Amino acid sequence: MRWLLISSIVFVGSAISLAKGPKFTDIKSAGIDYGIQGEYVGLLKTKQGAQKYGLQLIALGNHHFRVVGYRGGLPGAGWNGKGPAQVQADVELMAGRLVFEGDQRRGVLQDGRLLIDLGPDGTNDGELKRVVRQSPTLGKADPKAMVLFDGKDAAQFEGGRMTKDGLLMEGTRSQKKFQSHHLHIEFQLPFQPQDRGQGRGNSGIYVQGRYEVQMLDSFGLAGKHNECGGIYEVKDPDLNMCFPPLTWQTYDIAFTAAVFDDAGKLTRPARITVRHNGVLVHDDVELPRDRSTRAAPLKPGPQPGPIYLQNHGCPVRYRNIWVVETK
Repeated sequence: MRWLLISSIVFVGSAISLAKGPKFTDIKSAGIDYGIQGEYVGLLKTKQGAQKYGLQLIALGNHHFRVVGYRGGLPGAGWNGKGPAQVQADVELMAGRLVFEGDQRRGVLQDGRLLIDLGPDGTNDGELKRVVRQSPTLGKADPKAMVLFDGKDAAQFEGGRMTKDGLLMEGTRSQKKFQSHHLHIEFQLPFQPQDRGQGRGNSGIYVQGRYEVQMLDSFGLAGKHNECGGIYEVKDPDLNMCFPPLTWQTYDIAFTAAVFDDAGKLTRPARITVRHNGVLVHDDVELPRDRSTRAAPLKPGPQPGPIYLQNHGCPVRYRNIWVVETK
């Protein structure tokens, strides 16, 4: 199967724009486009036999969508990551029907069914079904952990604010400061279909108040350092594992603090390992010796630092946050 390939620059190039459109924080009010957006997977007929394919539909606002196809299955679930995901940049929903075309096949989504390569007699080469994936570490607990947030109160966070349904809001830092530690956090990105780039569901978790693991609605994008799963200004994630907005996602982060001698000279740089929705996206990465992430509240140094949740003007929500301190 070959999808029409159009440069992702069409979509990503507006990264400097700010959030201006509506921000939805619950599925009930998100509208018809949210019910269509998402991940689809299934088997299609090919000359080599039935093969698995994955598809991501990304809402762009006003019933327009971006389509990304993956041979072998979805990222983290069959796609081997070789070569760019192939893209059709803009498809419009008309009369409840979404039609997108590649150079050899056509897809039609109607009444909840996504059929591929409909022939003149109504036959097709396969059907992709909508799936809602869940991180395998969702709800994870550790009896040795220091629980920072469990929905009961926000007392462990400076100026911590909670929603009526018991979720932690953006723009706060932990009272407790840490050196080396393992961190688990669950986060939910808002649905902002009319926004682009850094204006779309932006936040971030600053480990030790120094290095940011970005949070952003980058569902269906290439996976860059300033997108979800990226170490901001340091490294792209090995794989873009961002789920659709309003889906609960997880970071499991192992952070090894930098070591300084008695004179304050750095003798061992900080390192980080990140799993996004259970998939390893950074494996023991060395962090910069002489600087922290831009806008980080703390500069590099021997002192412990907090867990900092950035406020970037988007209603990102958090739950089940805990830390296990390590050596």
